Amino acid sequence: MTPSLPPHRRYRFAWLLALALPLLAQANEPLPSWNDGPAKKSLIEFVRAVTTEGSRDYVKPAERIAVFDNDGTLWSEQPAYFQVLFAFDEVRRLAPQHPEWKTQQPFQAVLENDQQALAASGMDGLLKIIGATHTGITTQAFIDNAKTWLSQARHPQTGKPYTEMIYQPMLEMLDYLRSQDFKTYIVSGGDTAFMRAFAEQVYGVPPEQVIGTTFVTRFQDRDGDLSILRTAHLAHNDDGPGKPENIDALIGRRPILAFGNSDGDLQMLQWTAAGPGKRFMGLVHHTDAQREWAYDRDSKIGRLDKALDEARKRGWTIVDMASQWRRIHPFEPAATEQVQ
Repeated sequence: MTPSLPPHRRYRFAWLLALALPLLAQANEPLPSWNDGPAKKSLIEFVRAVTTEGSRDYVKPAERIAVFDNDGTLWSEQPAYFQVLFAFDEVRRLAPQHPEWKTQQPFQAVLENDQQALAASGMDGLLKIIGATHTGITTQAFIDNAKTWLSQARHPQTGKPYTEMIYQPMLEMLDYLRSQDFKTYIVSGGDTAFMRAFAEQVYGVPPEQVIGTTFVTRFQDRDGDLSILRTAHLAHNDDGPGKPENIDALIGRRPILAFGNSDGDLQMLQWTAAGPGKRFMGLVHHTDAQREWAYDRDSKIGRLDKALDEARKRGWTIVDMASQWRRIHPFEPAATEQVQ
């Protein structure tokens, strides 16, 4: 027979168990940084429906494909897309090799921090900057440059590394989905190689599951030194309709879950919604000017207009940051009470 505990020890054990149970429940609770609101409820209900064998909504693990935009969905995108800020810093780093940039726009504007001249250069100017800093080098050299920048650069407003400007609730969502045998992909307008420089370490998404904008590349063999050269010719713009096009070409399965935050994600969400069976479409809505930023229809960065209307019309899940997320970034303390 197993000896029973003395009364005083039984009382102490019961007391410790009573203290531990809430902590254990919290540890096992999916999405702890999400408030108990409609977004969390709809997501958990969807996952349970498609992963419960025997359910009419059951989806085999091989078909549990989830796709996520990056900028504004998995990490912040203000006051400018982080890849653009990287390109500006690369112009400054490379300037000694290009003395002509001192008097040549848009490079002069970057070097002199002339925001007005930079804005006047428009998309053509930005493409020149991207071409000068992202192409004409090997893929490995570009990834190394990106990794070096990410290890040193700091966000202009928070002072945090850009890889800490990620959304804790979305990290939890990625982990939760993978624990339920989902395969998670990033499908974003950012440069594929730039995102591959950090996606696995930061999000747990391996390079082969990162899909973005790409340049035409060329294999090189220089006396046995093999490399892939990034040319200045755009191969695919992974934005808007480019997203479902790449999903079809590179994944080969229609996602059953898609998350974005802007009009650039609309076609990806529509493509996901148009498939058979149960589907989940989500939008991160930036409504928290105190903890992050508040913007949607009138923003030049991450504009959310048509996709917001479509989400409301179709009953997609809209994640209101201010009310649905208990914590936004990992470096912030978790709120003890739900944010209203």
